[in-house]
Amino acid sequence: AMERLVERLEKAVERLESVCQGPGMCGDGSAKGVAQYVQAFDALLAGPVAEYIKISKDVGGDVQKHAEMVHAGLMSERALLVVASQHQQPAENAFSALLKPISEQIQVVQNFREKNRGSKLFNHLSAVSESIPALGWVAMAPKPGPYVKEMTDAAMFYTNRILKEYKDVDKKQVDWVKAYLSIWTELQAYIKEYHTTGLTWSKTGPVATEGAKAAPSAPAGAAPPPPGPPPPPAPLSSSTDDSASRSALFAQINRGEGITSGLRHVSDDMKTHKNPALKNQGGPVRSGPKPFTAPKPACNANPSQTTSPKAPPLLELEGKKWRVENQENATNLVISDTELKQVAYVFKCTNSTLQIKGKINSITLDNCKKLGLVFDDVVGIVEIINSRDVKVQVMGKVPTISINKTDGCHVYLSQSSLDCEIVSAKSSEMNVLIPTEGGDFTEFPVPEQFKTVWNGQKLVTTVTEIAG
Repeated sequence: AMERLVERLEKAVERLESVCQGPGMCGDGSAKGVAQYVQAFDALLAGPVAEYIKISKDVGGDVQKHAEMVHAGLMSERALLVVASQHQQPAENAFSALLKPISEQIQVVQNFREKNRGSKLFNHLSAVSESIPALGWVAMAPKPGPYVKEMTDAAMFYTNRILKEYKDVDKKQVDWVKAYLSIWTELQAYIKEYHTTGLTWSKTGPVATEGAKAAPSAPAGAAPPPPGPPPPPAPLSSSTDDSASRSALFAQINRGEGITSGLRHVSDDMKTHKNPALKNQGGPVRSGPKPFTAPKPACNANPSQTTSPKAPPLLELEGKKWRVENQENATNLVISDTELKQVAYVFKCTNSTLQIKGKINSITLDNCKKLGLVFDDVVGIVEIINSRDVKVQVMGKVPTISINKTDGCHVYLSQSSLDCEIVSAKSSEMNVLIPTEGGDFTEFPVPEQFKTVWNGQKLVTTVTEIAG
């Protein structure tokens, strides 16, 4: 399937290149016929993008394949820029159709990461997958630049891991990170100069239509089959400034099957601060809750509610990595045969408890809900990311626990791990429980709100105590 995909991408790129023979050859075939902002985009392709493609080739494997997909996305973007430079702004529905090749390519990039969770270069794939929606800036008015920055920040969570892993080991990986991130920082500068409040359309020329192509148009019938069903078009809108409908198409992209899935509107009755009854459902917690009670399996849950095919549950050792994935209502998962060099990666587990015995290198909980983890010793880090309502209990020692993009996290420390560092970002309802002499726990909330002031020399940030 991979070969077919690459072949299809190559065809798509060839098609785009036949439309635009290299930099400065679009439109009437002479450099003067190319809008200045298309030439500037070509400079971006010839600079940071080419560098990223070159280094990705050196890194090879999944990273190289991924880079080819990213390149195809950038070429689709270039084709749209050429159309915009020669046409007037179209109605919303025609614009959505013009955006489709880009949104489909974003999906291709994100799916590749999902299908390769076991990859040795998973952090690289994640950095790219989490930030590739940046290509959707063309649909984001009035703030395309900040949108790209937000996506770049999402990449940096993973590129920082790569730097940490390879900093003194492999300069090529460090160069890869620099090259990849520079695409997005340069793109921000490019947007600021040419498309500050949204994609700039031509004031002259015909109004763009669904089939609008840069002149001369590509031969009909050359189109490869589209990758899967396209996202539904953005809703029609009478006002062309309506960025909400414009970004609807790109909101679809983030759906993937990936980490971004499961976003749901939270109504007021589901929010603890608007519905205090929710907080008390588990009885009063302050007095020192018991770490884990086995969750009761949901009775006669209606199987037709879940439409997507369920991924099979896994608990296996692959090389040095224990993979625990897609476990549901499994209340007694145990990993006992551990070694120091092993890591555990726990993904998409729900309503389950996992015990890891012995001493291992690191543990990552990703996309888990209502999960209880008990472990003995970790020499590196325990990371909790994109999760909800997790409880983690250390029996021995752990130097660092990192909590990221997680809502609801209880960390039970042992007497010998009281010097553990807890690093948190973009998370809420975190509590650390400290053991008392009587064998109970005392609960302390981790601050979520900060106050920053300028003191004349630098910014000074302090924790604000939230009343209540």
